[in-house]
Parts: sequence; structure tokens; C-alpha cells
Amino acid sequence: MILLMAVACGLTAANLYYAQPLIGLIGPALGLQGGAAALAVTLTQIGYGLGLVLVVPLGDLVENRTLVAWSLRFAAVAVLAAGLAPTGGVFLIAALCIGLLAVAAQILLPLAASMTPVEARGQVVGEVMTGLLGGILLARPAASLMAYAFGWRSIFFASAAMLLVLSLVLARQLPVRRPRSGMQYGALVASLWPLLRDTPILQRRSAYQFGLFAAFSVFWTAAPLELAGADFGYSQREIAFFALAGAAGALVAPIAGRLADRGYGRATTGAAFVIMTIGFAVSLAGGMGSLAAMLAAALLIDGAVQLSQISGQRAIYSLAPEIRSRLNGLFIGIFFLGGALGSASGGFAYAHGGWPWAAAVGGVFGAAPLLLWLTERREV
Repeated sequence: MILLMAVACGLTAANLYYAQPLIGLIGPALGLQGGAAALAVTLTQIGYGLGLVLVVPLGDLVENRTLVAWSLRFAAVAVLAAGLAPTGGVFLIAALCIGLLAVAAQILLPLAASMTPVEARGQVVGEVMTGLLGGILLARPAASLMAYAFGWRSIFFASAAMLLVLSLVLARQLPVRRPRSGMQYGALVASLWPLLRDTPILQRRSAYQFGLFAAFSVFWTAAPLELAGADFGYSQREIAFFALAGAAGALVAPIAGRLADRGYGRATTGAAFVIMTIGFAVSLAGGMGSLAAMLAAALLIDGAVQLSQISGQRAIYSLAPEIRSRLNGLFIGIFFLGGALGSASGGFAYAHGGWPWAAAVGGVFGAAPLLLWLTERREV
């Protein structure tokens, strides 16, 4: 069941990123010029943010197995529409819907936590998160390789088929979970702000992950640009294989979960900030043409994100189960805002100062939460 949920999370979250490396192909094919083509990626992220606010809270109201299955079915329709899109307008609408429905992964995570005894919760969350982060990291190289072999539409057709199959399997295999909140939908959404305002653990853990995911996004925005530049001169396919190798950093997630289960969540989180900073320091050698340095940096940075995130999710999922989906939606939404800021900052820094500037910005984002971490007085 844990393997099934991990695969489902990965294949669902991957849809957020398939279009990113393909914009140069999609834009001309559908008549999207310049900024209009890049808008497809932005709309997917906007849709995801809306889904975290409008769909994920339903996990505290609606029977979870049914909610996940139907979310995936609608997501399959949206992804298929993107693959079949005859015009840029249709593709942009489909991109927004893909983001909105890809939040099914964030309904599965609290469900996994609810199935698990407290003493093993961190380990299980870590194993499911390995699938989710693996999907995020592998989406770009998978899309690039599929486009290279079969054209840009092929990745959307393949993903739609996989989502449909997943919806059928999960509808049969997932356990039934009926929340007991007793709230109306409007009150459920309105409760998000009070939950954030009144939950210190959520505030702190969201702030940590905001910084680390911003740093992560700086790296994965600027690294392909550096690898395609004069120092490396890599093709799109070679950059895809680099991303495949870097995805191994996701394997640290179950280790982070076990450490959190044993009471080392605070220490693990502090170590994540140090490892992230070291990763960007190592990457400076990559800016001088060292592939080994770039690979080492990718592994360290990906691993650091996981160490902190799993510790944070375990702490959050240890709170009241009847609010778990809303807490998860807030946590994920806040750190994805960090990712958006990191992507924008990484592209700007690289354009104006090359890899040294990008590495410096990423290092600052990764190290800044350390100052907040030093104020912790107890395990969170």
C-alpha cells in the first residue's frame, strides 16, 4: 500500500513539471509567443495553489478514497486535453486545470499518516514523499526524453493513461477514511487562516521549508542553464540524464522519517540547513566546469530538502487528525511559494551574474532558516 501511494504521489505531482522543459517546442506548435508560452508553466503553478486552498481541505470533509479517485480521473482528462490541444488557449486552460487537480497527491499524504501508528509515522511519510519528490525530479528529464523520441505531446498522452489506471487501482485498494469534521465547505476553507495563525509548529515548519524549497528551486532553475552554457555545452538529452542522476537525493526521505520517529527531528532539520549551504558551496566548483561538483551539489541539495520536509510533516501530522488535510495544504502551499520565489530569483541571478550569483542566492535561501532554527526551544 505504501509503495502504491508513493507511486501515485510521484506520477500525480510530475504533471506540474512536464511542460517546463518543453515550452520551446509547445510555443511554436500552438502559436504561443514569448511570455505567452511561459504562461503555461505559471498557470499550472497558480492552479496548484488554488487546489491547495480549494480541493485539499476536502480531505477533512469528504471520504478520502472517493476524493482521490475522482481527482485523478479529472486530472487525466485535463492532461489529455493538454496533449490534444489544437490551440494555445486550450493548452493554457488545460495547464490551469492540471495544477488544480494534481493536488490529489496532497490528499494521499495525510491519508498515509492516518493509516500509520505514531511510532512509524515519520518513516511512512518519508517513503511516500520519496515517490512524490522522485516524480518532481524525474518529470523534466522524462518529458525531455519522450519529446526527443516521440514528440512533445507523447508525455501528456502517457501521463493521462497512467492517471486513469491509477484512479481505478486506488478506488479499489485505498482504505476508506470518512472525516468527522461536521463542517460546511465554506467554513472549512475559512478555517485555513485561523489554523495558520494559531498553530506555531505549522508556522515554524512552513518557514523552514519556504527557505529550503526556494534554494532547491534556485538550483534546478539555474543548473540547466549552466549545463547548456559554454562551460559544459550539454544538449537537452544530456541535461535530462543529469537530472536523472540528481534525483537520487530523494532516497534520503525514509532515513529522515526514521530519524524523526526516534526523536531527532530538530537535529535533522538543523543538519538540513548546513547540508544545503555546503551543497551550494560545492556547486561553485561546478561553475568552473566540474560535472562531479554539480552532481554532488544536486545530491546534497535534494537530500537537504527531504531531511527538513519529512521532519516537518511528521510534526504537523502528529497534530489533531481532523485538521490534518488542511494543515498539509497550508504547509505545502507556503513552501511552494518559496519555490516560486526561488525559480524567479535563480533565473534573474543567473542572467545577471552567471552561476556564482545563482549559487550565492541559493546559499542565502538555504542558510537563512538556520537563524530561526536556533530559536527553537523544544522538539517541533
